Amino acid sequence: MKKISRRRFNTKLSQGIAGTAILGSVGLGYGFSPKKEKKKLGIALVGLGSYSGGQLAPGLQDAEHCYLAGIVTGTPAKEKEWMAKYNIPKKNVYNYENFDSIAKNSDIDIVYVVLPNSMHAEFCIRAAKAGKHVICEKPMAVSVAECDAIINACNEAGVKLSVGYRMQSDPYTNEIKRLVKEKPYGSVRYVSSDAGYISRGNPDQWRLNHALSGGGALMNMGVYSIQSNIYGTGQNPISVAAQEFSSKPEYFKDTDETITAQMEFPEGVVGNLFTSHNANANRLFVSFEKGWAELNPCHSYGPLSGRTSDGKEIKFPHQSQQKLQMDDFAKHIMLGTTNYAPGEMGKRDMIIVEAIYKSIKEGGKKIPLDLGDMGIVRR
Repeated sequence: MKKISRRRFNTKLSQGIAGTAILGSVGLGYGFSPKKEKKKLGIALVGLGSYSGGQLAPGLQDAEHCYLAGIVTGTPAKEKEWMAKYNIPKKNVYNYENFDSIAKNSDIDIVYVVLPNSMHAEFCIRAAKAGKHVICEKPMAVSVAECDAIINACNEAGVKLSVGYRMQSDPYTNEIKRLVKEKPYGSVRYVSSDAGYISRGNPDQWRLNHALSGGGALMNMGVYSIQSNIYGTGQNPISVAAQEFSSKPEYFKDTDETITAQMEFPEGVVGNLFTSHNANANRLFVSFEKGWAELNPCHSYGPLSGRTSDGKEIKFPHQSQQKLQMDDFAKHIMLGTTNYAPGEMGKRDMIIVEAIYKSIKEGGKKIPLDLGDMGIVRR
């Protein structure tokens, strides 16, 4: 894949902001010096686009186990804005060139990489080498090989790794997991998940630039459909076949617009996947032997909504998913609790993404998958 320079990245990123869519062990937990145990872990956000500004930074203001300690940006104006808004000291502000010196900063325990997909691997690996725990925004990378490189770097450095799968910490997601596990409506027979939005106005945004995104709707929204089909069955798929459609090729010149896929799971369970940058879609439907459950909306920042076939409402108090996600990872580091979105989960999803693209390239051919329980995390 063609690499893109950081200077060109900054130009492309500024073009693309307007087009952004909807949407362990305790010993390793605090770095590598015998300092007094921290009550909260410091997080540095790498990349200050709309997701960092609109979701992650606000979520960190309410988090119980972590806080916004630092930033990494290539835009000097943002440095001043964020320092003033969040009371961030100058010593905790970095750019893409001096980023590696973050290794010397004891205020920062976790680096959250929120850059375009093609830059995930570079900065996750650099963060690991700096001795910092890593959260990598989804999708984990633009290839399975890059996922392996991130996982290996974190393992070699002895740091923890998580993928930015906020839905894994959301109570609605975990209620579906409970219904699948406890089987009040029997076993799952069919699952369907749709995730998409209508992209308009800015064909030059980074999400529509293959060199930066690694793909289109599938790499962006389709990951949610893959995730929810898996937790909606409690199993990994054993095959996938896929098709691609485009009704606006003049706008979606470089990336996929709409993809559908059929997923086969063990014991004859089947699933459908739909994702698009040209249609609004936000639903999960799980059909059991004796009923069904639905989340609609399912993938957005909330509040979400759900119901079951016997008239029960699925409802929880709304909380920031990002706050819950980052707190879960901080607890994993500090207390050794479960990592609900480990690197293996991100790698598994990229294996499925690559299989979907392969199926499309081969005319919708069924592609077998041998995933076992890879990336399956049970509560």
